[in-house]
Amino acid sequence: MIKGSNVSLTALSENAGSVVVGLGWVSQSGEGDADVSVLLLDANGKVRSDTDFYFYNNPVAADGSVQLLGKTPTEDGNEDRIGFDLTAVPDAVDRIVVAASRYEGARFGELEDLRVTLADATGEHLLRFSIDDAGSVSAIIFGELYRRADEWKFRAVGQGYDSGLAGLASDFGVDVDDDHDAIEGETQALSGDEQAAPVAPVPQPGPQEPLEAIPAPRQSEDDAEAGLKKPPARPRTAKKKVTLPKAARKSLAENESWRQARLFPVSALKNDHDREMRATSVLLSVMAQVPEFGRRLTAAFGAPAGRMETFTEVSLPHGDTPRRPDGVIRVERAGKLWTALVETKTNGNALKPDQVQAYMDIAARRGYEAVITLSNDVALEGSPLVDVKIDGRRKHKVALRHLSWAEVAHQAQMLIRHEGVGNAAHAWLLHELLHYLQHENSGCHGFQNMGAAWVPVRNGIDDETLCQGDSRALEVVESWERLIRQVCLGLGGELGQKVLPVQRTRRGTDPGERRARLADSLCADGRLQAELRIEGTPGLLAVTADLRTGKLRTSFEIPAPDQGYPLTWAKRLIRRLNEAPADLHVETLVEGEPGGPRGTLERLRPEPADLLPKNTATRVTGFRLSLFKGMGSGRGNAETGFIRSVDGAVQRFYESVVVHLDGAAPRRTSAKERTVTG
Repeated sequence: MIKGSNVSLTALSENAGSVVVGLGWVSQSGEGDADVSVLLLDANGKVRSDTDFYFYNNPVAADGSVQLLGKTPTEDGNEDRIGFDLTAVPDAVDRIVVAASRYEGARFGELEDLRVTLADATGEHLLRFSIDDAGSVSAIIFGELYRRADEWKFRAVGQGYDSGLAGLASDFGVDVDDDHDAIEGETQALSGDEQAAPVAPVPQPGPQEPLEAIPAPRQSEDDAEAGLKKPPARPRTAKKKVTLPKAARKSLAENESWRQARLFPVSALKNDHDREMRATSVLLSVMAQVPEFGRRLTAAFGAPAGRMETFTEVSLPHGDTPRRPDGVIRVERAGKLWTALVETKTNGNALKPDQVQAYMDIAARRGYEAVITLSNDVALEGSPLVDVKIDGRRKHKVALRHLSWAEVAHQAQMLIRHEGVGNAAHAWLLHELLHYLQHENSGCHGFQNMGAAWVPVRNGIDDETLCQGDSRALEVVESWERLIRQVCLGLGGELGQKVLPVQRTRRGTDPGERRARLADSLCADGRLQAELRIEGTPGLLAVTADLRTGKLRTSFEIPAPDQGYPLTWAKRLIRRLNEAPADLHVETLVEGEPGGPRGTLERLRPEPADLLPKNTATRVTGFRLSLFKGMGSGRGNAETGFIRSVDGAVQRFYESVVVHLDGAAPRRTSAKERTVTG
C-alpha cells in the first residue's frame, strides 16, 4: 500500500473478523526500539473515555476486542503484534488508530524499514505499508482500521508527531497523567512452593461446574460512599515501576521431607503416553478456567475473545480409522465458534508429520480454524517443524501454529509474577500449572537436545576436519538459535522484561541464507555467537560458545558517558561492580584499536586507573565486562550438558553483573503484580 490509500478487509479475506496487525522496524545498532499503542475513536474522532487507550500500561480490552501481543523477533529486527477481534468492537467505535512511540529523545528517523502488516485469522498476510519518510518524530500513526457501512477497511496513514505518546494520546482526547511518583500497582507474594492465600475458601467445582471467581471483601457503607467520590484513575504513559515481592511465608511443615500437596501431581507418570495425556489435560483445563491465560495463548493464533471450552481425547472420523487429537479448543463469540485441534508431545519426542497432516485435513473438512502443535521444540522463522501439504482447491483455510512448552511456562510466569490475574484462585491455578511444567518428571522442559549433529560437529572442529557446506553444521546453527530463543523466554519470565535475540542481518535477507552463512562461520572459527537485548539495560548481552576451547563467554559492553573523565568513569564502574564476581574481566574499549587495557575485577578494585590507556590522547569509547566458564559437552539437557551450561551462564551473568548496571531491573522471584490502569 501507499500512503493515504485504503482497502476493504473483506475484499482481501473471508477470515477478517479477527486480524493481527504487526508494526516492525530495523535498528542497525541492534538497540533501537519503540512501543505500540491503540486508540478507539468515536464518530467525532475522540476516545469515548480514557479506557479506549491501549498501550503497555493497559494492554488488553475487557471485551477482548484489542490485545497487545508483545514483540516477536524477525530476521531483520522485531515485530510488535496487536490482535483485534473486530466482531467485538463496540458499535460506538468508528475508527481504530494504530501507532508507535519512542522515548528519551529517540526519533523514528534513526530506525529503518518502518512497516505495518496485517494478517487474517488463518495467519495469511493481507497487506503491507512501508514508511520511508519518518524524519525526526517521536511518535507515528502507522495506520487505522475504520468502518464503512457494515465492513471494516484499513487506511495507510504514516503521520508523525513531535510530542511523543503523551501528545498523540492527548490530541485524541485522552486525559494523560504522567506523575512518575504515583503508586501504580500492588504486589502479592507467591514465592517458592507457597500458594496464594485465598481471601475466601475456594469451592470445589463439580464435573461440569466452572471454578467461580472469589468475591471481593464486603465494603462498609462509608467505604462505598468514599469509593463513589473517588475520581477514576487517568492513564500514565510513564513506564511502570517494578515492585519487589514480599518475603515468603514460613512453612508449617515439621521438616524438609514434608511435601506440599499439589493440584497436578507428577509422581504417577510412568511413560510418555501418560505425560502427554496429563500435560494436555492440565494445560487446557487451566486455559479454560483462567481467561487471561487462555486468551494470551490463543489470541496470536487468530482466536476471538469469548467463552472458551477445552476437551481431551476427542474422536473424529478420518477414513476407516477415527483420529483422536490430544485436545480441542473451542471459543464461542456472538454465536460463532472458533475451533483448534491440539497435538501434544513431551520429553524429546518429535511431532509426526502424518499425524499433523491428518489433523489439518480433518480441520479443513469440518471447517475448523487451526491446528496447534505443542512440544519441547522451538519453531524458527522459515524453518517449519512439520511440513504439511495444503490443498489449494479447498475454500476453507486452516492455520498451522506451534507452541513450545517453554513459551507456555513463560506466559504463566509473566501473569502470576509480574502482570497479575483476576483473582487469587486464578493465580493459584497458574502457580500449580507452572510448578507442574517445571517438575523434572513432567516432560515439559522446553528445548533439550542439540541433535544428532552436535557431537560430530564438535569433534570435526576439534580435529579440524569440518568443512564449509557440511549440512551438520547447519543443523547445529538451527539448534543454537532454538536454544537462544528459549533462554530469552526463561530470563524474560524471571525478570518480567522483554528479552529478545538480536539478529544483525541486511534487509530482505532470507532466513536460510543467514543460517547458511552462520554455519560457514562456525566451520571456519569454531564459535557459536548470539546477542540478547534485555529491556531496561544499557546494551546487549553477548554469548559466545567456543567449541575449540570448550569455553563459554558472556559479555556486556557499556558505552562511555557523554560527559566527564575516563578515570571518573572507571572508578564509578568499579564501585558499581562491588558485588560482582572477582574473576569478572573488565576491558577498556578505545577508538581505532581492537582492544585496550584489561584485567580482572579483583586486580582492578584497588587500582581502577589501570583501565586507562597510557596514551592520554586515546579516546575511550566504553567498557566490556566478561565472564568465562567451561561449557558442557553433552547434546542433551543433563547437568553436564551444553544446553544447561549456556542457560546457567546467561542467568549467572545477569544476576551477578548486569543487575548492578545503571537502568537494569533487579531479578524478581515469584510475585504477582496487580496492575492498576485507567
